[in-house]
This record gives sequence, structure tokens and C-alpha cells, in this order.
Amino acid sequence: MDIKLITLYKITMPMRTPFSTHLGTVEDREGIIVEVTDREGLKGYGEGVAFSSPWYTEETVETSYHMLKDFLIPILRKADLNHPSEAGPLFDTFKRNQMAKAALETALWDLASKKEEISLSRFIGGTQEKIPSGVVVGANTKAEVRRQIETYLEDGYQRVKIKISPENDFEFLSDIRRHFPELPLMADANSAYTLNHINHLKRLDDFGLLMIEQPLEHDDIVDHAKLQKELKTPICLDESIVTFNDARRAIELGSCKVINIKIGRVGGLGTAKKIHDYCLEKGIQVWCGGMLEFGISRAHNIALASMEGFTIPGDISASSRYWEEDIVFPEVTVEKGMIEVPSRPGIGFEINKKRLKEVLVSKETFAF
Repeated sequence: MDIKLITLYKITMPMRTPFSTHLGTVEDREGIIVEVTDREGLKGYGEGVAFSSPWYTEETVETSYHMLKDFLIPILRKADLNHPSEAGPLFDTFKRNQMAKAALETALWDLASKKEEISLSRFIGGTQEKIPSGVVVGANTKAEVRRQIETYLEDGYQRVKIKISPENDFEFLSDIRRHFPELPLMADANSAYTLNHINHLKRLDDFGLLMIEQPLEHDDIVDHAKLQKELKTPICLDESIVTFNDARRAIELGSCKVINIKIGRVGGLGTAKKIHDYCLEKGIQVWCGGMLEFGISRAHNIALASMEGFTIPGDISASSRYWEEDIVFPEVTVEKGMIEVPSRPGIGFEINKKRLKEVLVSKETFAF
């Protein structure tokens, strides 16, 4: 992988509809786009999915940029990589900062698959030609939740996820089940509960949820194992799974029955593939979570979700779900609840340079 240049683009784009959880509301999405150019002129793209503030993980856009500029790009300069799978172990020199690592690592996967003239999906072992699409509802009122669900069902989405907390879970879930009794539904708690809520959470079993995602602390595995023994509803771990060993330990302890694999959260495609393979071996369901991404990260998610073990519709929605205009073309679309997996080399999408320029905050290039 003979790299010539790496360019970092910092961008910000208003969301079509504000996205709310009990932790806060996102109205404008900042992000980092990584462009890696080799000496033949091929370009690979990755996306930094950290948020502006550390409400999801400890990373932010600013800390990710710092890691990329001052640590990850310099160490890559000194390395002689033959394959993108070598980037993860190289970046493990530095602790955590998984989203910064994934931003650069995924750009290398895109570049390598383009060099091999094969789609990223096939390059990483994907087998599905189309993937089912799910969607996340982020709203503060029952009426708005219902309105969003009705719209998404009309668009063909095959599964809905609702954000919950102890203050609103029964109110929202009861209303949803009253209006949509057969809807494939999951609930995401973003660590809003403790073990003191066991009896409260048991009552959620009555709603027939596909899963409840990350009910307890973001870094917990042990208490989730205790909770899973008490619930009929499968627990899905999200924030708790940051490394492959996190996934292995959680499965061994019985902390969950489902794992949400987010490329950014686990440090890149290499680790995401490894977690997928292990879960497939152990009979643990997996699905691909979303991070309110722009089109580049969405494209990487599509490739990942084309792998055999991804049987639950992921949070991979159409570009129009969040953006008036995305930074890729063609934009990601959902047809009858399915997304077509690109067959063109790499991520299968081109960069909308006009839109990228419109939302650009800063740009910096590093020569090799």
C-alpha cells in the first residue's frame, strides 16, 4: 500500500430532523472525512463518526482529529503495510480512540479493494447482494414517534428502534404497541438503567421486543449477565463492546444474546469482521448499528452488513433519512425495505465534491 497523501476534511451538516435521546439532541452533525491517495492516484475514503461532545463515548471530533494528525498518520508513515488488516495491530500501539482509528483504517480497506478491482463487500467476505434496512426513531413525543414510524413503514423499513429511559419507556412502548402490534421493534436504552430497575425492566418483556440495547452502564459486562438471567427479552450490547476481547468475554459470561457491531466503536473493519466471525461460531446474533453517519461510513456499514452473520436489519437507512443532500452519489436508497450492496470496486459510491465543499469547515493534507 504505497501511500502518497492523506487528506483530512472536517465537515458539518444540518440534519433534516433533530435526533433526540435522553442524553441530548443532535441538530448539526460534525464529522471527519479521511481521504488516502496512493501513488497511482487511487483514493480510499473513511469517516470519523465521533460526535461533537463525548455523550456516546469519550471521543469527540476534536480528539479524533488530534489522534489522526499527531499519532495515527505519523505512525502509518513509518510503517510498510501490505494489507489493511495490518493497520489495526499497528494502531493498537495507542490506547482506545477507536473512532479515530476506524476513520483511517476503513479508508485503507476502501483503497485496497479498489486496487484489487473488487467491491469492499466481497473483499471482506460479504455474500449478500441486498441487505434489510431498519431505522431509528428519535423523538420526544408519542405523536411524533407515531408519525415517524408511519412514514418509515410507508418507505418499507423492516424494523424500528426506539430510544427509551425509565421515565418514558412504558408510555412510548405501550403507545407503539397499541398502534403497531406486529411491528418488529427494539428499544435502545443508552445506559439509562441500573440493576435497581430489574423489576421495571421485566415488565418490558410484555412488549415482545426483538431486544433491549445497552440497558446498563456503558462499560459493564458483569451486571448485564445478571440482568439477562432475569429477562426474557434478549439484551444487546453496544457501548460495552469496544474490542474483540470485550465481545468474547461478554459471550462467555452470558451478558447478552445479541451484539451491535459498529465499525467506528470497535476501531475498524478488521475488528468488526473478527467479532462477526466469533459471534457466528458461538450462535450470537449480530446487526450493524448506525452513528448518524454521512454516506461514506454508511457505505462501509453496507459492506459489513453483507456478511453472513448479519441477520437482523441494521440501522442503515437511506441518505434522505438524515440529509437534504449527502456527500456521496448515488445516495443510499431503500427499496421495499432493502438496500442494494454495491458491486463496483471499493465502497461503490463516488464523492459528491460539490456537496463536500459546501459543508467543509477545514482541510489539511499530509504527504508521505
